[in-house]
Amino acid sequence: MTDLANRNPHNPLLQPSQVKSHHPGTQVECLLNPGVFQFQKLTWLVVRVAERPEQKEGKISFPVLQNGRVAIISFDLDDPLLDTRDPREPRYKGETYLSTLSHLRLFKSEDGIHFEDAALPSITGKGDLEGYGIEDCRVASMADGSFLLTYTATSESGYGVGLRRTFNWESYEEFGMILPPANKDCAIFESKIEEKYYCLHRPSGVGLGGHFIWLASSPNLADWGNHACVARTRDGAWDSSRIGAGAAPIETEQGWLAIYHGADHQNRYCLGALLLDKKDPSKVIGRSREPIMEPTAPYEKEGFFGKVVFTNGHVVDDDKLTLYYGASDSVICSAEFSIHEILQSL
Repeated sequence: MTDLANRNPHNPLLQPSQVKSHHPGTQVECLLNPGVFQFQKLTWLVVRVAERPEQKEGKISFPVLQNGRVAIISFDLDDPLLDTRDPREPRYKGETYLSTLSHLRLFKSEDGIHFEDAALPSITGKGDLEGYGIEDCRVASMADGSFLLTYTATSESGYGVGLRRTFNWESYEEFGMILPPANKDCAIFESKIEEKYYCLHRPSGVGLGGHFIWLASSPNLADWGNHACVARTRDGAWDSSRIGAGAAPIETEQGWLAIYHGADHQNRYCLGALLLDKKDPSKVIGRSREPIMEPTAPYEKEGFFGKVVFTNGHVVDDDKLTLYYGASDSVICSAEFSIHEILQSL
């Protein structure tokens, strides 16, 4: 495999020990998959902070939001009705829970390497459709000065895509859930195409279909339609089990360059790229045969959920792509790429 990533020697850039918990009675378990944007001449991360109570011997405990407050649910580990094969999603009596409760926290940096808490209000789940928290924010920086935040809204009813808009990162316009369950990995294009907004998203097929990347368009950000499947998983490949969009696609002379994640049937997550037609992004004109990045560093192979590199955000400076990513569902890192090299590899 060809790994094109030039990893930052300061990795990991952020670790759970550096972040204080938001909810009482919980501790920060892991940091994941930040959205990225530039604002006031600084680089900003919208980090998913996952928290859970301190675990007691023989028990599994996790938090949920109920009426805006945190409630702790606990089960005995030896209960035969408990299924913990996936540590991220324990199941009990057929009901699926999340082992952690996530919210979004803002961090800022002058050099893009050393980040500090921005001391702005955390972005938390609201209402019944976000009762298990909000996750994996992607940020689209628009020409009118607005920022569009898409994120995974989680609850006992499933996971869908939520949307909020801000100009100042202090107040938000809420669009609610724009794509219903089961859907996630939504990345909005930062420029309109023929007066329409476009996004990549990932509905999850059960039985018929699969975890594929789709395209949708909207005249107003609230109403999304004209859905088209643009990329599927590939049998026997590094992206054989599931795929999903990374950050907002990058506009190049050759087309829209979209970084995406792919997992195989051993839950090993790598990164690849799609090249979409500039005028009709439902047409794929290039794709990675091999990953452009795979989990090879120790902090990418070992952690809360190992063998994972997963990105939601990046910064573009001419040919240089600085990609921020979550490693092993535990820590935040960065790596640099040449956009030209990625295009040449497709």
